[in-house]
Amino acid sequence: MASPSSLAAPVSGASISTPVLSMATLRPGDQLGNYRTEELVARSGMASIYRATDMRNGRRVALKIPHPDMEADPVLFDRFMREIEIGVRLEHPGVMKVLDSGEPGHVYMVMEWVEGRLLRKVMSENRKMPMDRARTITIAVCDALDYIHRNGVVHRDLKPENIMIDAEDRIKLIDFGIAGKAGARRLTFGKFSQIAGTPDYISPEQVQGKRGDGRSDIYSLGVMLYEMLTGATPFPGANPFAIMNDRLMNHPVPPRELNPEISPELQEVIYRAMEREPQDRYSTANEFAWDLEHLDQVSSSDRAELRDWKQRKAPWIKQALFYVGMALIPVVIFGTLLLIARKH
Repeated sequence: MASPSSLAAPVSGASISTPVLSMATLRPGDQLGNYRTEELVARSGMASIYRATDMRNGRRVALKIPHPDMEADPVLFDRFMREIEIGVRLEHPGVMKVLDSGEPGHVYMVMEWVEGRLLRKVMSENRKMPMDRARTITIAVCDALDYIHRNGVVHRDLKPENIMIDAEDRIKLIDFGIAGKAGARRLTFGKFSQIAGTPDYISPEQVQGKRGDGRSDIYSLGVMLYEMLTGATPFPGANPFAIMNDRLMNHPVPPRELNPEISPELQEVIYRAMEREPQDRYSTANEFAWDLEHLDQVSSSDRAELRDWKQRKAPWIKQALFYVGMALIPVVIFGTLLLIARKH
C-alpha cells in the first residue's frame, strides 16, 4: 500500500461540468459515480488525491479532485482542464495512466494507482546514489520524456516530487499540472511558482519568462542526475530568487568535486544536459539517454565551467549600477538646465 507521501498529483482525465466537488465534504466511504473513496493520500496547491476503489471491478485507483476555489479562477481551471486533455491522450509505461473521465456533474480525474514511492523519498535515503542506479533511473525518465515530447507535450515541472519509482526502479511521470502542449495558447498565473516550475530544477529560459520546450525538461533532468550523484542541487541558495539568479550568472560546483567517483565522461553528460543555452543542450531526451548508455564514446572537454566555477557574480552589482544610474539622472538634468541658463 502506498503511503500519503508516496503519491503526488498525477496526470488526469475528467468530465467537464459546472459544479466542482468539495473536498471539505468528501469522506472515506463516499461514492463518486463508480468509485468509492478510501483515504486522502496527498494534497497540493490545486487539488487533493484520494485512494479509491472502482466498484465495477474492485480495481484500486487514484482520484484527483480540484480544490473548490479553483473553479473561481479561470486560469487555474483552464490549467486543470488542459491537464485532463493531455493526460487522456498519453499512453506510455513511464507516464501515469488515465483510466476514466469521472462522472457528469463533477470535475475530477481518475488515474491508475501506482505502488511505489516518490523519487524524492528514494533520494533522501541515498544521499549519493550509486552510479549505475542513477543512470538507470535517468535513462528511464529520458524514455518517458522522449515519448511525451514526440507527442507535443512538455512537462515543465520535472523534479523528484513528480516522479514515482517502484521496487524495481521503474518510473512514472506524474503531475502534468503546468505542462505545455504544442499549439495551445499560453496560460499565465499570478503566482510565479505555478507558472515556471520549481526553483531548484527550473531551466534558465523559464527563469527568463520564456515558455521553453523539451530541452527545458532535459535541463531539469540534468539537475536531478547531478543531485542523485552528488547529494546536492547545483544551485543552492537562501531563497528561490537567489537560486534562479545564480543559475543565470554562475557555474555550479563540478560534480566530480563533490563525488570523485563520477567519471569525466559522466560529468560531461551532466554538463551537456545543463547547458545554459537551450541550443547547446541535448536536442532530444533520446540523445541524452544514448550518451548515458555509451559513456565510453563520450569525449570530455576542457570547459570554462571546470575552470571558472569559483568565480561568483552577484546580481546586486547590476542592481547597484541601476540605482546609481537612476540617481544620476536628476544631476544630469540639473547640470543641463544650468548650462542652458548660463548661455542665455
